[in-house]
Amino acid sequence: QVTLVESGGGSVQPGESLRLTCSASTKTRFEIYPMAWYRQVPGNQREWVAQITPEGRVAVTDSAEGRFTISRNNAKMTVDMQMNFLSPQDSAVYFCHAIWGTDGYWGPGTQVTVSS
Repeated sequence: QVTLVESGGGSVQPGESLRLTCSASTKTRFEIYPMAWYRQVPGNQREWVAQITPEGRVAVTDSAEGRFTISRNNAKMTVDMQMNFLSPQDSAVYFCHAIWGTDGYWGPGTQVTVSS
């Protein structure tokens, strides 16, 4: 069982940055979980954004390549995503996901709004 809570969302203008943090609590070993960020706009399917393996290998969706960076701190049980050069198309609810089994674990999400 893993409980995830996202933080760091907010409202920014185009071109600005945000840093999202996913804080995990678990009685198992956090470092065994591949971790990911997803986002969802109302009416659309949840979209994969980035992920990081237990070994630290990362992948980022094409639209965020060069702008978003995912990292993890296993000692603190956190996963961060630095988002730079944000655009209105990045506006969504962002979810943290621990990849495990069929469903894995999800946080409640944090809202990111980018507008001028």
